[in-house]
Amino acid sequence: MKTLTRRGILTGAGGLGLMMMAGPLFGQHVYKEIHDLKPGEFTWHPERQPFGPVAVIVSLNEQRVHVYRNGVRIAVSTCSSGKPGHETPTGVFVVLQKDRDHRSSTYNNAPMPNTNRLTWDGIALHAGNLPGYPASHGCVRLPLKFSALLFEVTHLGTPVIIADEHHFPMDVAHPGLILSGYAENEFEDVLATLNPRKHPSDWEFGDEHPITSMIASSHDKKIALIENDREIAEGPLIWDGEPLGSHVYVLKGPHDGAKGMHWEALTYSGANAGTHDLRRVQTDEAFAETIKRYVHPGMIYVFTDLPLHPDSRSGRDFVIMS
Repeated sequence: MKTLTRRGILTGAGGLGLMMMAGPLFGQHVYKEIHDLKPGEFTWHPERQPFGPVAVIVSLNEQRVHVYRNGVRIAVSTCSSGKPGHETPTGVFVVLQKDRDHRSSTYNNAPMPNTNRLTWDGIALHAGNLPGYPASHGCVRLPLKFSALLFEVTHLGTPVIIADEHHFPMDVAHPGLILSGYAENEFEDVLATLNPRKHPSDWEFGDEHPITSMIASSHDKKIALIENDREIAEGPLIWDGEPLGSHVYVLKGPHDGAKGMHWEALTYSGANAGTHDLRRVQTDEAFAETIKRYVHPGMIYVFTDLPLHPDSRSGRDFVIMS
């Protein structure tokens, strides 16, 4: 009997409908330079990095979706984002829900195959028509075949960066646990705490593990700790006083060499990128102890200079709207 994971939820009824989509809608795997891809074309090379956490970067200017696994780009696809008046929001998102056979509750029950939901008010990655320019009502449309492949490698909590520009991820290490330092001889204690906690991509269907995210806002001088889509704690932000920039850090796990944490760093909103240096940011001892109880591989840590305010977040969603 096959064990269901969260990636395999909701297969079945929509298969017949998917088979009816052909031609450019279906998509074509090609071997081309990224800038030469035609609407509906994509590249897919998971063998370049078979294991590790996935991150997705949507470049609105390029109308391209870049997929990274463990920091290595494994795929690029053409896409179609929101048309004028229905622009796709930019910022940091995570996959909140997955549904192979989703239908729109807003637009005449329209099919949205292989949906990776990013906001509860309707923004998602899903299969759809790709005319070669922004044409959706805000979602990011993908070739059907590519959307099915992407659906298999994403999981609840997968970070999705939607930005005007594409930035390559970088590896960074922090010589401590998140926002606090510790003596080198305490590293084994940190490992003992972290190791039992699975990455979301390893959860079995039915596992109940909340996804942890943190947002550090220089505007509010605060750090918010979020479980799934609910803020559970906040603490003071202590930093050098300079702009933090717009960065997303995904925790890969412990870094033996640095005796600390190993992160994948992604930049969004290139106009105010700043530099990748987690050591700039700290908090007080009490909040650092709170954070330790929620750390897990795959957790997301966001730097922003925007306020932690409803205008910069989408309802209950974990979104930093830039």
